[in-house]
Amino acid sequence: MTQLKAILIGAGARGAGGYAPYALDYPHELEFVAVAEADPVRRIRFAEKHGIDPERCYETWEPLLAAERMADIAVICTQDRMHYGPTMQALRQKYHVLLEKPMSPDPGECLDMEQAAREHDRLLTICHVLRYTPFWSTIKRVIDSGAIGEIASIQLNENVGYWHIAHSFVRGNWNHSDKASPMILAKSCHDMDVLSWLMDKPCLRVSSYGSLMHFHEGRAPEGSADRCLDCAVEPDCPYSAPRFYLSDQYKGWAGHFTPELTKASIIQGLRETDYGRCVYRSDNNVVDHQVVNMEFEGGATAMFSMCGFTFEQERRIQIMGTRGELRGEEGKVTVFDFLTHQQTEIAIPSQASGHGGGDSGIVRSFLKEVRGYNGQESLTSASASVRSHLMAFAAEESRLHQGKSIDLNEFAKAWTTRKQTAEQPK
Repeated sequence: MTQLKAILIGAGARGAGGYAPYALDYPHELEFVAVAEADPVRRIRFAEKHGIDPERCYETWEPLLAAERMADIAVICTQDRMHYGPTMQALRQKYHVLLEKPMSPDPGECLDMEQAAREHDRLLTICHVLRYTPFWSTIKRVIDSGAIGEIASIQLNENVGYWHIAHSFVRGNWNHSDKASPMILAKSCHDMDVLSWLMDKPCLRVSSYGSLMHFHEGRAPEGSADRCLDCAVEPDCPYSAPRFYLSDQYKGWAGHFTPELTKASIIQGLRETDYGRCVYRSDNNVVDHQVVNMEFEGGATAMFSMCGFTFEQERRIQIMGTRGELRGEEGKVTVFDFLTHQQTEIAIPSQASGHGGGDSGIVRSFLKEVRGYNGQESLTSASASVRSHLMAFAAEESRLHQGKSIDLNEFAKAWTTRKQTAEQPK
């Protein structure tokens, strides 16, 4: 098997912790030869793990991609609003690109990247990792087998988890749509992608409701402070930062704000970073719950619900077909047959890699596609991702306009026209 070489742009949790470990587990398949990362601790740590020479370690992506192409693949895992520049340049440099989701919070940039991949004849695969997991691929196989007939409706719940929404979407990097993306993109573009994939039909109309109901100053308890460590009511708050990050269960998440997981370094981080701020006194603006209604070609419907106020962090799905029903939850898929009344349970083995095996699964699939590339698109290609991204953009447009029904075809045409107008010489 031919070993492929890669560069990494963005050595944070997803790049260094999600996808790059594949090269350490399977060094005969993949080697990282360069890294661009602004944080010096992360940059040095990644270089040491992967044996990268100092002259191939960069603070920013620009000099890395200005150099002569040094690998087959560029893995791009910068923050949401920093995807466009390195992706476009990497495609021009003839790298195959594995890009963290979402593509971009700007629909025009998403269309640009899709077009660039075609023009430069390169793979642009978006990290919709759920498609590559045993759980979701099993559900897709059941649907494709015809076991439940034609899909009439899908209900998908994304239970974010009360601690996870506080960590990532109130205190963390994805807490503000102007700095990152709206919640429907930052967290739930996975779900829009899965629904589009399972339905395998164009989405025609979307409507959505949701709000930032709880995590704002109007809900702050009397006597609360700006930081948990200074707060008199902290012992009674379920979102207490010290309770999260000093516990064995969630201590690993403190790695997002401190390189050392000692109590002293965590407490220092709680004093100095946003992760120690009161959840009611942060600068967040993304929703803490949202529902999306969708109509697909042929009349099938889907309902998606994202909520941060759940104990478990999980997804649960119910798919109602004309011959049967499928339910998926907690690592188990159950199929009910209307004719025979037979109930079949499919147990999904636990996975070692992140996202239920999706992190390693997408890398393995991408490497295979690069080796055999002849112009084909990948399972989660840019063109497939643009379709589900437009569903998310339309949902956010609807939410901001009191649930107005959005026609997807008209919405897509408007953005295409806007892009073409912007490209015309002035």
